[in-house]
Amino acid sequence: MTMLELTLCNAEVLLPSVGLTQEPVAIADGQVQASSAGRQIDLTGFLVLPGIIDLHGDGFERHIAPRRGAMKQMNEGILSVEAELAANGITTGVLAQFYSWEGGVRGPAFAAQVFDAIVAVKNSSVTDLIPQLRFETHMLDDYADLAVRIKDWQVPYVVFNDHLPHDRLSQGKKPPRLTGQALKAGRNPDAHFQMLLDMHARQAEVPAAIEALCVELEGLGIRLGSHDDATADARAWWREHGIRISEFPETLEAAEAARSAGDHIILGSPNVVRGGSHKGNASAVELIAMGLCDALASDYHYPSPLRAALMLAKSGVRDLAGAWDLISSGPARVLGLKDRGTIEPGKRADLVILDRKSHRVAATLAGGRISYMSGDIAARFIS
Repeated sequence: MTMLELTLCNAEVLLPSVGLTQEPVAIADGQVQASSAGRQIDLTGFLVLPGIIDLHGDGFERHIAPRRGAMKQMNEGILSVEAELAANGITTGVLAQFYSWEGGVRGPAFAAQVFDAIVAVKNSSVTDLIPQLRFETHMLDDYADLAVRIKDWQVPYVVFNDHLPHDRLSQGKKPPRLTGQALKAGRNPDAHFQMLLDMHARQAEVPAAIEALCVELEGLGIRLGSHDDATADARAWWREHGIRISEFPETLEAAEAARSAGDHIILGSPNVVRGGSHKGNASAVELIAMGLCDALASDYHYPSPLRAALMLAKSGVRDLAGAWDLISSGPARVLGLKDRGTIEPGKRADLVILDRKSHRVAATLAGGRISYMSGDIAARFIS
């Protein structure tokens, strides 16, 4: 494994407690160094920022299953994901894989393939890829051995979801798009509907099952999060069971409840870029302005973290350092990754280099290795 040994000079560099400065950045042995190292690279006209840490992204589905049954080599799909992450300045990417009754690319069997592939490519990928399991809480028959499987898959982060259409099911009505969903999962639509009804009917059993599973997962040191919190009571229930990460709270009430208790709040970057939630939930920009956000995630669109941070800085919601914190040091704190998130001696050399005028990603370095480079900047490194 070959790592760069060099000093980046004459760029504008974002440093903690300093802001933008023209101090050189030295890299060796995969880390930022306190003094010059190797040859000097003139980066006049560029910005050097901490690498982006993406806490939750499921945009990789199109790489590993572009069409039903089309991806036969899962490892190649994961490496294709890495290429897109790097091209968008992401140096640590959490791949959020469903474990869901929805089946298909979100089913348990497919999840196992994805997690095995992430382990298989670990030593050949430059970007740090972290698996996340998104577990549908009403899959009661899967609780018994789930903790063991999570450990075997080397998954350090589990999030609880409930996407059952309870309102429709409580009325005995079929939810919209049921037929297409069933066929995608390889099920008869009537059998699929009955499965949903059966899971809904057993919802009184779910809290106890979650409690027992959380005890097991906490014992394994796994980070736990909830998804789409809608009320303060819901957030309080999760917190009581050791689930201290609130992903994409849907309401101001839920976000305020998380903040008052010291829970981590993750919001979606696409919500910022679009100027609001596509589902009509709370505005991420408004929550950020109120101090109700610890980190931004790509959600379903990998270019969005970079774009969101730059938009927040340009609009004055936060200065550049504060906006970039939401996609670098903030996510590092949420995940407990003390070795990255800022440009400091001893930290991983995770850097994204932007063209100062266009703000396009010119190069990405992860752990002192180049994961992406494009355009004129290449001449600076090879001349």
